[in-house]
Amino acid sequence: MEEDGILASILVPAYNEQDAIGGVLEEIQSAMGPVNMPYEVIVVDDGSTDDTRAVCEARPEVRVICHDQNRGPGAARTTGVRAARGRYVVMIDADGTYPAKVIPRMIEELSHCDMVIGARGAETGSLRWLRSLAKRAIKALASYLTRTTIPDLNSGLRAMKRDLVFEFLPILPATHSWVSTITMAFLSNGHHVRWIPIAYRRRIGDSSFHPIADTYNYLSLVVRSIMYFNPLRIFLPLSLGTLLVGAGKMIYDIFAYRFHFAPSTLMLVLTGVQLGAIGLLADLIVRRSRS
Repeated sequence: MEEDGILASILVPAYNEQDAIGGVLEEIQSAMGPVNMPYEVIVVDDGSTDDTRAVCEARPEVRVICHDQNRGPGAARTTGVRAARGRYVVMIDADGTYPAKVIPRMIEELSHCDMVIGARGAETGSLRWLRSLAKRAIKALASYLTRTTIPDLNSGLRAMKRDLVFEFLPILPATHSWVSTITMAFLSNGHHVRWIPIAYRRRIGDSSFHPIADTYNYLSLVVRSIMYFNPLRIFLPLSLGTLLVGAGKMIYDIFAYRFHFAPSTLMLVLTGVQLGAIGLLADLIVRRSRS
């Protein structure tokens, strides 16, 4: 339920963004000013060592929450969700890359869905080719696992129903992968997610994104999330594929060795059966834990 008549809480997680965050807050105010919609702006300063906190505290319309040390962008988002008082939660990065002017439209879209994500048209970060390649691969995997076409898995601009976010807070990480995980969680649980195209701008200042480490985190969390919600999407294809190879090898053994099956053939068949059994057991555990 919304508190104090607030419909939307706009969260801005920030870490050393003194050069950009002032402009982001002004853009939010300009976008929301003409709209007849009660809202609040919350900045979660994730242990910044520059003047990010001072820039935000100079604006009386902004509520500032500070971490005593840097805990990670995911932890900042979780803190913001817990502190939010609105029915809806909107998140936008503090680096100036996302257009705040689309926020009113995203909030209006929530009357027809559970989450709205701003889908970026192009990658503009550092090591763009590596980030683009890795994110395409991870997005393709996530699309397969959730049976959904995902235009943008980890956009930092999104609006969500706050009560639904609380369902998944215990499994959300403290890293950049927070946004990917919440997207996977909503899709895997049948919540309605929409994407709207947005322009993506070059960031102001230095990024805290580490291409190798954070790409690994994204990949592992995609697989971990689907294991948590729908493990058969992983185990069933592996089981059937292994059994198919084993069956092919068995047919070859029949004709080549006159019904003498090689140890490798038996291992393939048994491995396929075991993978299927593990998948069914994991699926049973997931369903019982959520019932």
